Parts: sequence; structure tokens; C-alpha cells
Amino acid sequence: VQLQASGGGLVQAGDSLTLSCVLSGRTFDDLATAWFRQAPGKEREFVAGRRWNSGSSRYADSVRGRFTISRDGARNTVYLQMNSLKPEDTAIYSCAAAPRLIFSSLPVPSSYDYWGQGTQVTVSS
Repeated sequence: VQLQASGGGLVQAGDSLTLSCVLSGRTFDDLATAWFRQAPGKEREFVAGRRWNSGSSRYADSVRGRFTISRDGARNTVYLQMNSLKPEDTAIYSCAAAPRLIFSSLPVPSSYDYWGQGTQVTVSS
């Protein structure tokens, strides 16, 4: 499985941004996908994840209510819609995927087998 993330950029606080992650290389009925982020000097942090077909999603407390993870099956793409962005959301965002992942494992980076390159999101105050 290959993942290609895009959509990052420089925005102001309060703005919105949508990240995309295109998946290729195999069928995806049993995949779980997630977004993680890493700010300078900090550890990688779970942002949001979902199981591909069931639609069950999970969010970090820091983004719940502002971010939404979704997918377009026809385009094999996972999105992260980010609203009401804050300077503390500044980070490199990466998408990840894993087969047959249980819901409780969604936030765990080591659960994922496939990673895309990161896309930088910078939120100015």
C-alpha cells in the first residue's frame, strides 16, 4: 500500500484546511486509516482515525469537534477536514494505514504498517 498526502499550507488562526491522502496498491475493504502529526521537538501525536468500511471514527481530545476524518471510496482517498485551526495545530501531518485494525488500536502509531510522507500545516496567530 502506498499513501500520498497533500493539502498542507500556511493559514491563519480560525481558518480551515483539508488534507488528502490517496491510497493505492491493494484493495481497502479491511483497512483502517489515520492521521498523525508531529510538531518540532514533540512526539508523534494521534489526530484522527477511522475504519475504512464501518465508518467508526476516533479523535484526539485536542481536535474533537474541529476536525473530521472521512473517506471517498471511489477515489481511494482519506480526508482530514480541519476547522477553527489554532497555532498549536502547527505540525507535519502524516497519514497511515493498517489492515484489520481494531478500534482500540487506532491511536497507536506502532499499529500501522503503511505511512505516507508528511505535509506541513502552519497556523499563524
